[in-house]
Amino acid sequence: MNAVGIVFSSINEKSVYELTKQRTMASVPFGCRYRLIDFVLSNMVNSGINHVGIVTHYNYQSLMDHIGSGKDWDLARRHGGIKILPPYVTAFANSSNFLYSTRLEALISIREFISDCKEDYVVLSDCDTVCNLDLSAMIEKHIETGADITLGVKSNYVSQDSAKSITIVKSDENGRVTEVGDYSGLKSGFEDIYVRIMVIGRKYLEELIGEAVARGYTSFTKDILVRNCKHQDIRVYNFDGYFATIRSIGDYYRCSMDLLDPEIRKSLFGVRNRPVFTKVRNSAPASYVNGAIVRNSLVADGCIIQGTVENSILFRGVKVGKNTHIKNSIVMQDTLTGENVYLNCVITDKNVVIRDGRVLSGHETRPFFIDKGSYV
Repeated sequence: MNAVGIVFSSINEKSVYELTKQRTMASVPFGCRYRLIDFVLSNMVNSGINHVGIVTHYNYQSLMDHIGSGKDWDLARRHGGIKILPPYVTAFANSSNFLYSTRLEALISIREFISDCKEDYVVLSDCDTVCNLDLSAMIEKHIETGADITLGVKSNYVSQDSAKSITIVKSDENGRVTEVGDYSGLKSGFEDIYVRIMVIGRKYLEELIGEAVARGYTSFTKDILVRNCKHQDIRVYNFDGYFATIRSIGDYYRCSMDLLDPEIRKSLFGVRNRPVFTKVRNSAPASYVNGAIVRNSLVADGCIIQGTVENSILFRGVKVGKNTHIKNSIVMQDTLTGENVYLNCVITDKNVVIRDGRVLSGHETRPFFIDKGSYV
């Protein structure tokens, strides 16, 4: 595929600060054994994109540990492959000494990487989305229509409860964008939501970056898409299938719980010729001690279960003590629960220890979160 991928690893981190205090959004654990970046990387690799740049911000040590050389995604290549792009890699790239806060500022910081690319097209994507998409079809549509920019959209029902950080895209019968704007929250109904995936010509992107520097633009959506939607040929590409965007701890909880639905798991992990790749680890299988009860849950390798687990997601190496009941919860890697513990609607980060007899409960709309490495 004649396209290079650019992934924004740190955009929207502050909206899920509980999970991103010590890691980027891209490396947030998800679904027993994955990280959020696994979905966008797999989408690109499965679509024939073998040159990917990941724009970092800070706290990206865990991301580098997870990505490694990129071999688990078949991106350990002599030419192309995967590149970690720290912000402002040259001494004179950022005279004001500040880190980017928007996608456009991030693109300005890696303009040399973009100009050095040989591909004709660029796929820009956030990494806070969980989906399994055929990006090659989107690129082909972009080429076929001759569009300047193609925006990925998903038709979803929106209401005042879902109005946070949503961009609405309106288009005509030919798929040409007529209006781009933030959702006002004043009315409910189905709208085309911009899913922060875009295809654009590389030369045109370079022109836009140069114009942004000259004019002091900072926002790709407001300063480029909104300004140019009536003057440039901007098209939409409608995605089907399961699609979730994580913009809060509540979104993370709901999206994780969706995995307990077999149909949703199939739409994410059971698509023919589009597997979701992740870093491979060699661990012992999960161990279920006599008397253990597990219902409607996802359990990763290396777990030891002595109690009861219901409607929950357990990451690698979790230990569930005797007479402990874990319900409607997400328990991350190497968490240890003692005996006679009760957890309901709880999210534990990695390496948490919950002592004997503790009772912790949140609610589906506001799960109880425990920080990484905490003792309770």
